[in-house]
Amino acid sequence: MRWWMLKQIALIVINKAAGVVALIFDGNRRALDMFQIRIHGRGGQGVVSAAEMMSTAAFLEGKHAQAFPSFGSERTGAPVVSYCRIDDKEIRLREPILDPDAVIIQDPTLFQALDVFQGLAPGGFVLINSTRSFEELGISQFLDTLPKEHVCAVGATELAIQHVGRPVPNAALLGGFAAITGRLHFKSVDAAIRKKFGGRIGDGNVAAALAAFEAVQAA
Repeated sequence: MRWWMLKQIALIVINKAAGVVALIFDGNRRALDMFQIRIHGRGGQGVVSAAEMMSTAAFLEGKHAQAFPSFGSERTGAPVVSYCRIDDKEIRLREPILDPDAVIIQDPTLFQALDVFQGLAPGGFVLINSTRSFEELGISQFLDTLPKEHVCAVGATELAIQHVGRPVPNAALLGGFAAITGRLHFKSVDAAIRKKFGGRIGDGNVAAALAAFEAVQAA
């Protein structure tokens, strides 16, 4: 088979000075240092806005980022998925994220309908909007395969109701994401939320995000 017929090509680059062998994959594969996030929720929970705010926060830190939703039903309550990629370099990939480094679940009832953990990278991160235990949610067996510090649940809906007056958990979970992964500074999360929401709504969402950030850090 000729080289241009191969779908996946790996080039071995040998750095003689450093004695390092690195694998560089073709454009169909993601860069090794790219961080990919998949967000699961339901219509009306701000799933698409969550990815947008995440990418804005990354951009404010000087990173390259992209955010986009999957296309499907947008009716309230229907399952919705959005994606975010963060990298130090230009991002050329455009397809849905099948092998995320982190998964955010905005509605735990999705565990009964979808395999939200499908493709999660070994040692990946899981952030769940829930006040229930993993045993009660029926997912403890899978989560036990991940590093304990990479898994957390936070009552983002309750925090949103408390600080914003609406059961929309996206901003709170953005704060939780910053805490559990360390990929974003809270200052950038604050700015991204205020860029999306102005006035008292922005203040309330920032307060919810900070509460989630602190709760995840303390977990």
